[in-house]
Amino acid sequence: MAKVTPGEFVNQVQTEAKKIVWPTGRETVMTGVMVVIMTTLLGLFFFGIDTFFGAIVQWLLGFATGR
Repeated sequence: MAKVTPGEFVNQVQTEAKKIVWPTGRETVMTGVMVVIMTTLLGLFFFGIDTFFGAIVQWLLGFATGR
């Protein structure tokens, strides 16, 4: 790899930084809302699955101990 002077490096960084397409404020808010919705749905889903399997384990343990 060729050695780059610090000045060339800074110029390359500036050139690459100009290519960045930043999201608009609305896009950022919509993405944030979608993240909150999806994490809430996944949290509820895993809570339900955990509760279901917890009940099965408790039933099996009760069944095994003769209660």
